[in-house]
Amino acid sequence: MLYFFGIAIGVALAVPIAAFGGAFGMGRAIAAALEGSARQPEHHGRLLIMMIIGLAFIETLLIYSLLVWAGLQSRLPATADILSKLGG
Repeated sequence: MLYFFGIAIGVALAVPIAAFGGAFGMGRAIAAALEGSARQPEHHGRLLIMMIIGLAFIETLLIYSLLVWAGLQSRLPATADILSKLGG
């Protein structure tokens, strides 16, 4: 039963934590690129390309967390099964 509890907690927290971390990382990356572009406007093109590549890597991590969430979700038993075991 503790195993299912651990999976349920993982399912409940996997995507929100990953979304928060991804949004925070993307915000910092964009802010740093804009600050660098403001300091050296002649390197705007290179900064934009590097920022887009970095954002793609961050987004890939978010997609992986969604896949882990789907895998954990499929391992959870039905609610009726759990209630029947708890009830008697």
